[in-house]
Amino acid sequence: MHAFRKAVEDRDEAALTALLAEDVVFTSPVAFKPYPGKAITAAILRGVLRVFEDFTYIREIANPDGRDHALVFTATVAGRQIQGCDFLHFDDDGRIDEFTVMVRPLSAAQALSEAMGAQFDRIAREAAAH
Repeated sequence: MHAFRKAVEDRDEAALTALLAEDVVFTSPVAFKPYPGKAITAAILRGVLRVFEDFTYIREIANPDGRDHALVFTATVAGRQIQGCDFLHFDDDGRIDEFTVMVRPLSAAQALSEAMGAQFDRIAREAAAH
């Protein structure tokens, strides 16, 4: 099991943050503009842990050099079943420098957008504090 997957499944916020590169870029499934930086990415991930229910990784796919991983998941957000994939790229030091999330169906993506929107003031405060 990949260290990122283990950290998410254990809900280990410190381990998640430690896996992020300082210059990580997070691309959200519900926001047009990517979020650059470790502080905001870590805060977003903590927000996701708060809004996802019944989160489970169901498949892990990696390229042979280990620099790219795709982790397929299911979860519930505001009563909607969601299916998605975390696409991770790792830098030379083994830290995540690109993090892209895609989700489906549209109704679940909309529920995720609303749930994360409700979290965003807290996310911004947490990011500014780090």
